Amino acid sequence: MEDNRLPLFMESGIYQLNSNAFFIDPVRILNRSYTRFRVSPSTYYSRFFDSSNSTQSPKASEDSRKRKRKQKKKLQSLNEREQIADRRHQEVKPFLLKAHESLLEATDLLKVLRILRNGGFAVGECMELSQESSELSFMELGGVWQAPLFEIVLKYYQDDKTVQNGGSLLVQSTEQRVTPVFDNLVANEGSCDIDAEIFNHKYIIPKRSSFYMSDLRKIDNLIPADSDCGFNLIVIDPPWENGSAHQKLRYPTLPNRYFLSLPVKQLCHSSGALVALWVTNREKLRGFVENDLFPKWGVKYAASFYWLKVKANGTMMGELDLFHHRPYECLLLGYCNGKDTHSGNLTRLNPIPDNQVFISVPGDYSRKPPIGELLLDYVPGSRPARCIELFAREMITGPTTWRPDDFSLVMNDAIDQCIQWVLPL
Repeated sequence: MEDNRLPLFMESGIYQLNSNAFFIDPVRILNRSYTRFRVSPSTYYSRFFDSSNSTQSPKASEDSRKRKRKQKKKLQSLNEREQIADRRHQEVKPFLLKAHESLLEATDLLKVLRILRNGGFAVGECMELSQESSELSFMELGGVWQAPLFEIVLKYYQDDKTVQNGGSLLVQSTEQRVTPVFDNLVANEGSCDIDAEIFNHKYIIPKRSSFYMSDLRKIDNLIPADSDCGFNLIVIDPPWENGSAHQKLRYPTLPNRYFLSLPVKQLCHSSGALVALWVTNREKLRGFVENDLFPKWGVKYAASFYWLKVKANGTMMGELDLFHHRPYECLLLGYCNGKDTHSGNLTRLNPIPDNQVFISVPGDYSRKPPIGELLLDYVPGSRPARCIELFAREMITGPTTWRPDDFSLVMNDAIDQCIQWVLPL
């Protein structure tokens, strides 16, 4: 039987390694949302990208031995909470190892990973940008009294106005719209990506996508008047409180109690919703989610998925047993009942397999791979599912994304031939 997994991966960005594990290429998935532009792989995979050498240097090996000795000493003096965290790790470790082993056995996929950074684009198909990213802080913009007056310019293109002249395509602008950028749903309902501009910064909004930027206290504006217009899939990636000064310099965080006020129950569709919450490996945070956050939201825990981070040569980003720097993160899944739950909608769902593993090369700090497609089989309600992503890092076709304006963003300029980044709202 012919194995067609690689051709499907080249098109979709998803490669099924075994029944319990997938490899995903976020760039390929994101680029399915664009028509005239492309996300630049060299920019997305700029962090920790090392495909040239799969062997450790003598110094690296010595450092590894020192870390293992330190880790062994640490394990002898774990407190109660750390012991619980270690038990969780030992339970999921076999699934992570099996998934990684399947990746290393997929030799055809590994060949593609070695050239992952060029994305497989033909020369000239997607121009690489040379300019450095320019920072635009929406935390500062949204915090001034003039914020309600700030506007974003949207430039639409229409396919039937594209004409050919002397062998080159001329795309004519058909409409330009100006709309508030804060406290306003900005939507691209068309089948082609559109240009956007604010304060002389140019961005691209993918087809059939929308975003809403507001203060955390105004997220209630996203609650639909009719629950039949609510969301079936709610993905949340909170800026969890982090004691690391290094992380605080990269992005601002919020105290955990702030997330108790998120109106998850009110955002749900009448037929219920699958809630997917990104969490770190800190046991204190897991306890907060299980004992406080999920009960407050009305979410019943269902399963855990794990994101295993690897380099372009297939090796893990770090040592699997390194206590405070493990190369994986957790996605907690649970169901929130809607008003029609009594009809048995949730009981007819496909059961979520626990300990699923998806593998990818990570992008920038705190940026998560787009995994919504892997969750659709477990989403209640009719199709197509209505999806929303809270604290989203980028836009993609389908979900409404929400960003609080008290969270700063790094955004990059675009040019006509290619974008270096997507609009991460």
